[in-house]
Amino acid sequence: MVQTKLLKIAYSSIYQHSLPEGHRFPMLKYELIPEQLLYEGTCTSENFFAPKTVDEKWILRTHNKAYWEDLKNLCLDPKMIRKIGFPLSAELVLRETIITQGTIDCCHFALENGIAMNVAGGTHHAYTDRGEGFCLLNDVGIASNYLLDNHLATKILVIDLDVHQGNGTAQIFQNEPRVFTFSMHGKENYPLHKEKSDVDIELQTYTKDEEYLTILYNILPKLIEEQKPDFLFFVSGVDILETDKLGKLSVSIQGCYRRDEFVFQQAIKHKLPIVVAMGGGYSPQIRDIVEAHCNTFRLAEKIFF
Repeated sequence: MVQTKLLKIAYSSIYQHSLPEGHRFPMLKYELIPEQLLYEGTCTSENFFAPKTVDEKWILRTHNKAYWEDLKNLCLDPKMIRKIGFPLSAELVLRETIITQGTIDCCHFALENGIAMNVAGGTHHAYTDRGEGFCLLNDVGIASNYLLDNHLATKILVIDLDVHQGNGTAQIFQNEPRVFTFSMHGKENYPLHKEKSDVDIELQTYTKDEEYLTILYNILPKLIEEQKPDFLFFVSGVDILETDKLGKLSVSIQGCYRRDEFVFQQAIKHKLPIVVAMGGGYSPQIRDIVEAHCNTFRLAEKIFF
């Protein structure tokens, strides 16, 4: 019996409910995205799986032992906690370990089906030795090392199209030629100090659809041809939207749709498995965030299945 290919999506209720009061509004998307996809019939319950916690050895493959020990024992320096932006709690640490395992699990599903997606993830501000910007563990970083160590990939391309630079990912892989980091982000946006990715594209404030897409259309095919990756990660933040209160760009929902469509088309064209992590989104209207993120899932179903 031939097994039908299926879009597999990592989701756990802890993505939403482990967050502290006062931080839950922008994180409502983690609950609303699956609800919307189920409601409209894009997905069924069969598409979703609940990750467990990541094995500590994979955390230590990417993050410093001292940092991880302080994190799991809830004794981080208060200054670092402020930079992370969330009050530190056991539930928050558990949440990060589950998100990270979700991205690792997605790697296996992507190798089988061409694509897999994590409703959360894209925690690209987590460094080897610290967290910041709502990120404690770097899920794409940990999953990349997992793939390399298990000989499931030999060259990885990280396509980070969140409006904020993937500074933590850039730092983690600054001396690792098997992982190529590409970040296309707002020039005048967080983080103030940018790290050096393998390729950084800094966008001017108020960049609109056509300029944004022209740059992406020109550079991504060249990177794939030059680097010859055999695995892709895509951080698909929707904080590039003109409605986003933190993004400073002026990309429409349709422009964001076309961005995701192009990335997926490149993966299909080159027969490259791709794992998608959602990244950020901070529009004042939650419906704008959910609609833009749901478009990514709709496109995955349309293009790959």
